[in-house]
Amino acid sequence: MVLKISCEHMNLSSLGGNSETTKKPWSVCLDERFGLIHRIRSKQCRLYSLGLGNDDNQFEISMANSGCEVHRFDPSIKSAHIQEGRHLWYHRLSVDWRDPNPAIAAHRLHSNTKKLGTILNEFGHQKIDVLKADVESAEWKILENLILEDVVEQIGQLVFEVHIHWPGFEVSGNDSTVVRYWYSLLRELELKDFRLFHTYKDLSKPQMFLKKAAFNASSCYTLSWVNTRWQQQEGIYDV
Repeated sequence: MVLKISCEHMNLSSLGGNSETTKKPWSVCLDERFGLIHRIRSKQCRLYSLGLGNDDNQFEISMANSGCEVHRFDPSIKSAHIQEGRHLWYHRLSVDWRDPNPAIAAHRLHSNTKKLGTILNEFGHQKIDVLKADVESAEWKILENLILEDVVEQIGQLVFEVHIHWPGFEVSGNDSTVVRYWYSLLRELELKDFRLFHTYKDLSKPQMFLKKAAFNASSCYTLSWVNTRWQQQEGIYDV
């Protein structure tokens, strides 16, 4: 059973963004009891966005227009780092569940691939208010890495697109093994006091579950969690 909480305020448009033009509902919780709305007001919030060549960046633009420091990681961009406006940066980096080993020739081809914890250290960031991930089936292994290395505790809210039409990259086993693996990650999030507050079923995607037809389902969901330990932590922030 997934533990859920209610969130009354999830609309970025009230903050001056352009969320009504966003193609997908990347929902964040703006209730007063959690820290995000307070850090948005004080212009101290930080968003990391993980993507793979997706041109739907309205959510990031809305967060940047609200005064958040936004970092979008996408290995398909042409320059190593691009700043767009005062608050939005693009980085030619791919976030993975492992750092490349320079001693392995194949890994040298992926030198722009790093774990999120490594990027946080290199950027000098200790906390992320929102982590958005749209990484086309790499999300399960990335989430596992965030949990195993306790990086998830440095994150206020998670907004992940998850794919269930196949096990995902480097996830193996029969159907029951895969489902238990997925459930174990969701359970670990709950044990770290993350609570699901929004679920979106993408009806434009095939109705598939682990390569089988699934009536009234979708192969793709967007899930939003809030770290309930981050309650109104105003004034507590790093550089």
